[in-house]
Amino acid sequence: MRSGEERDGPLLITEDEELLDDLLRLCAAAGALPEVAHHPPRRTAEWERPPLVIVGADCAARLTGSARRAGVVIAGREADEVAVLRQAVAIGAERVLSLPEGERWLVDRIADAAEGAGAPALTVGVIGGRGGAGASTLAAALAVTAARTGERTLLVDGDPLGGGLDVLLGGEQEKGLRWPAFAESRGRVAGGALAASLPRLHALRVLSWDRGAEVDVPPPAVRAVLAAARRRGGVVVLDLPRRVDGAAAEALAQVDTVLLVVPAELRAVAAARRVADGVRAVLDDVRVVACGPPGPGHGGGPAADEIARLLGLPLAGELPWEAGLPDDLARGLAPGMRARGPLARFCAGFWARVRGEGGGGPGAVAAGAAGRGDGPGAGGAVR
Repeated sequence: MRSGEERDGPLLITEDEELLDDLLRLCAAAGALPEVAHHPPRRTAEWERPPLVIVGADCAARLTGSARRAGVVIAGREADEVAVLRQAVAIGAERVLSLPEGERWLVDRIADAAEGAGAPALTVGVIGGRGGAGASTLAAALAVTAARTGERTLLVDGDPLGGGLDVLLGGEQEKGLRWPAFAESRGRVAGGALAASLPRLHALRVLSWDRGAEVDVPPPAVRAVLAAARRRGGVVVLDLPRRVDGAAAEALAQVDTVLLVVPAELRAVAAARRVADGVRAVLDDVRVVACGPPGPGHGGGPAADEIARLLGLPLAGELPWEAGLPDDLARGLAPGMRARGPLARFCAGFWARVRGEGGGGPGAVAAGAAGRGDGPGAGGAVR
């Protein structure tokens, strides 16, 4: 029975009950719900519709005369017998697997087929050049803005000491899993099941921390979860810690571009230099978002271009102070919800430039952010 989280899975063709049990277990591990048959479908549409066909070695000979199609795998306990190998060549099977040795490969293949082979998510990391720079606020606003346009969006809280992005979005009471639930994740995590398990806030999914004692999420778990998030496509925004430990390094390894949020203060620039050095040890594409201080003007701080020059990094844009933001957050209004505010306009301009020049694939942020905006104004300049 379907729980609503499974994706359409492969067609399984076998009369071997023991083999069928194994294949059903592997489909469950991949988060896919298969069809089961004892012979190839007689109708062409039924044969071609499944994203993958797994044929037991006991039924391989029955494929004789079937139309060739991509995505046929033969599996069994003794699938390496000569007769089975010859049948695989005759029907154009992509692989012959002996179980249990080939189980890990087959789980990945089932998950790939069920999820589809689309482009990976455009993944943007946000890091504060110093504490209180507003990186979490910008990350949340970027995600809210992307989701507002209908983009499939996942916001990931990568900082266990940050207080929780679900709190920032007013959803700390929403049901759903938090990071500690994924601490033991290894190997492959199903992207669809991951998203379905997370709280849904403001039309996006949020992976945050709970309010319990700090739980160490090891790097392999971070790798597995973020890889699943990227496979779903759309947009992934990560709020990252300033210190690059093992888990943060795993997260950075799956990020296309990092936005380094730096207030217009000399001390903030000095602190941001150390943060940038740690990030660039893992990822080359790091860009500066210069933030104006509270109140009008720059208060004597360095200009955005000067901040970028001092850090030796390209300037992604300039974000003016949004006067009503603290009151909005206190009332439960998520960052970026005021469509005409400087924060929302900055984020909208950023995504528009990314999509317009980069097409949304890996590296698109680099291409989009490299261009120049129309100059500073009420909504900030995006470069």
